[in-house]
Amino acid sequence: MSLPSTETAGDTQAGIERLLIVRLGSMGDIIHTLPAVGALRQHFPQAAIGWVIEERWAELLCTLPTPRAGQRSLQRPLVDRIHTVNTLKWRTAPLSNHTWEQMAAGLSELRGVHYQVAADFQGAARSALLASWSGTPVIYGVRQPRENIASMFYTRTVMPRGVHVVEQNFALAEAIAGSSLLLRKPEFPHDPLAEQETEHRLHDHDIGRFALINPGAGWGAKQWPAERYGYVAKRLAEELGLKSLINFGPGEQELMREVESASGGAGEGIACSLTQLIALTRRASLFIGGDTGPMHLAAALNVPVVALFGPTNPARNGPFCTRSLVLRSAVSPTTHTRNPWPDAGLLEITSDEVIAAARKLLRDSCG
Repeated sequence: MSLPSTETAGDTQAGIERLLIVRLGSMGDIIHTLPAVGALRQHFPQAAIGWVIEERWAELLCTLPTPRAGQRSLQRPLVDRIHTVNTLKWRTAPLSNHTWEQMAAGLSELRGVHYQVAADFQGAARSALLASWSGTPVIYGVRQPRENIASMFYTRTVMPRGVHVVEQNFALAEAIAGSSLLLRKPEFPHDPLAEQETEHRLHDHDIGRFALINPGAGWGAKQWPAERYGYVAKRLAEELGLKSLINFGPGEQELMREVESASGGAGEGIACSLTQLIALTRRASLFIGGDTGPMHLAAALNVPVVALFGPTNPARNGPFCTRSLVLRSAVSPTTHTRNPWPDAGLLEITSDEVIAAARKLLRDSCG
């Protein structure tokens, strides 16, 4: 990929020793940022790279028992320091002493590193503000961020290129580097204990090859019906002898049970921490689900993906650089409006279409 245009030129790139990444959430968006940050790590191998991230997503960068700062390892492979925030909790109690103490401590730690350059990969007011609070003299962001107010904090802006959000993030990384970069698959933390526990868990349940099904979604318009996921699990077992594990997050227990019930025992719910989900997804033969963080994790781990899309645009948000089949009706509008009811176009995707796509991907994998 080549260097995008920037509003301001300079020689800052050559001397970057301390680089701050700001991408707070969500899961899929963080995963979409990892290739760009990985390329920056390769370009600046000696630089100290920090990342400001929501506490709930920190396991995407570092295993739980591992210190959040210090020498990089398989458990924290990409960044030298992780700065966690909890903006949701802060917003629910903005006037409490505890909130102010946490914010002050985090700000002091952030400013104490003396970052030279910050990159706001989120484009929101709060992410740009955190980049500014770091005290860095140079802040990169895209020319038309998601929230226009964010651009007030940028000292250098970049015209994003490419259609997929991974490509757009990569354009920002190339501007920071001042040269073309090599796009690589992201590297996730590797927790030996979680890997071992996952192996034992699968062995104890006599599970060999399996499909990972994710029926949940960020909002109702992206959620394919639970009974159809269950039917797909049942058919995968009958036709291909493939067990289905149903991933579910907080508040999705009832949804998981609906899929289990509809599967007639072919699907089994499995609760995971993020670290455990990474270990489990590495071992999946297939992933089936909508536009969600777990789907983007599967794609990043090179697992074949059957992606069910409704209102969001798969050209921008679809599975990136993995074998995949995206199912989307032509009647689905492209919108990020968080409607609570399923998109009408999404409901036009039939269970038989999903099964046919799964069969094709599994056949191609074996071939």
